[in-house]
Amino acid sequence: MGQGLLQLDLREYGKMWCDTGIYHDSFDAEEESGILSRLHSFLTSTHKPFHRTTLAGHITGSALVVDRSYEKVLLTHHRKLNKWLQLGGHADGESDVSQVAYREAEEESGLSELEFIDTRSAMRWSPGRPLPFDIDIHVIPARRGEPEHYHYDLCYLLVADEDEKVIVSHESHDVKWWALEAAEVLNPERSMLRQYDKLKALKKLMGLV
Repeated sequence: MGQGLLQLDLREYGKMWCDTGIYHDSFDAEEESGILSRLHSFLTSTHKPFHRTTLAGHITGSALVVDRSYEKVLLTHHRKLNKWLQLGGHADGESDVSQVAYREAEEESGLSELEFIDTRSAMRWSPGRPLPFDIDIHVIPARRGEPEHYHYDLCYLLVADEDEKVIVSHESHDVKWWALEAAEVLNPERSMLRQYDKLKALKKLMGLV
């Protein structure tokens, strides 16, 4: 994809979640625009933003996987961070972050029939490349041989059948479907609750309520 196309997608994301305003319960225009501004600065000032060898921080891709009713989410109990999160991981040089998210979702869940959800269509826009569903910038604590650094995470929305067999990879303690209400209790961090509120708003726009 390259940084140029990613910047275009980020502008589309800004129109959807900031300018046009899919107003969800966690909506905060200042927060969203601040995250986008920081990500833009990072992309334009960093030589290798998609490589984990950029020790100060790097792009990651993640996927919020939902069932076809939009009532449940598939979460991983992350082995290193010890918390329930969406599936995801490092870009490792891949600039098409949507494909990073898809790859990580497959590898961490074993699901083979994942599909992107076209958020553009929910807004009655023309279909296109998958747009990020949520963007978050968070600190990863220092570990042995790895300094504290930032993950600039682009999360995409994927749908899967709940009855397809799920595996647990070596990166997880567990991978499990959770009803939204339960997921909100499992990890009430703002970055997670914002995703769930966006999902509820999107579901309403798509006429699934």
